[in-house]
Amino acid sequence: MPRRAIRYATRGTLASYATTTALALALAGTLTACTGSSGADDGGDGKPGSASASPSAAAPGKYDTLPEPCGTVAVSQLREMLPGAAAAEDGDTPAPSDSASPFEGEASVTYDTDRRVGCSWKSATTLSTRHLSVDFERVVSYKPTVSDDEQAERLFAKKARKAGIAVGPASAQSAGETPDGHASPTDKKGGSDGAGGEDGSDEPGDAPEDSSSPTPDEDLTPRALDDIGDAAYIDDTLHTADSGLHRDITLVFRTANVIATVEYDQWVTDKHRIPDSKELQDKARELAEQLEGQFEED
Repeated sequence: MPRRAIRYATRGTLASYATTTALALALAGTLTACTGSSGADDGGDGKPGSASASPSAAAPGKYDTLPEPCGTVAVSQLREMLPGAAAAEDGDTPAPSDSASPFEGEASVTYDTDRRVGCSWKSATTLSTRHLSVDFERVVSYKPTVSDDEQAERLFAKKARKAGIAVGPASAQSAGETPDGHASPTDKKGGSDGAGGEDGSDEPGDAPEDSSSPTPDEDLTPRALDDIGDAAYIDDTLHTADSGLHRDITLVFRTANVIATVEYDQWVTDKHRIPDSKELQDKARELAEQLEGQFEED
């Protein structure tokens, strides 16, 4: 009898031990599962601190607003660039009594004035008509790894390529440059500044008179500029089509994440006299330098 009692007691003890072990293993499995879940959140592989760091966002652009465009050009500058408007302002030419000042300008219609603004002016005399416009575009990059300034630099380079002007290290190899480095500004009718009469012919005596007189060392070709903003270029195009004789100056410069464009042209009624390239370029550059200076002050 005592031996049987001992045998029964041993079996009960083993059974109790097995049950306790199973419970312990189940509890350990539950704890392991919880720990593994926490590790996945940390790094994806269960190892603390092994999470892959996301790339840091590029720095925002320097400018987050744009100026009021019609107020960026001083009246003194407008008087220089728009002699017809100056004459009307001084009462030398008749003007409607209810007309606004010719120097107020007309704001461009844009869908988002926080991203793009512009203004234009016009003056006319019996000899010629001049148009002036300024445009400001604030560039914003939507790529987290590309800054606003970098995106603006890319857009500026694209505009220069479209105009056929090399910017950067290759800027010396400007489009249309002759072997001696001095070519005439582009003539959309063909030929140089002195080509084409009223009907566009090259007959002797029909050539328009070129009123520009650059010095031998002066370059008036479309080219990159290195003294305005972070980068700049100027384009000079002469149109001699039957629709009218006019010279168009386009100067584009970039400062940080803003691209500014100055467009200045002169149409003449006397097709035998070409608008002065040097005069128009000098005035466009002077205005661009003033505009760039306003951004520097911000």
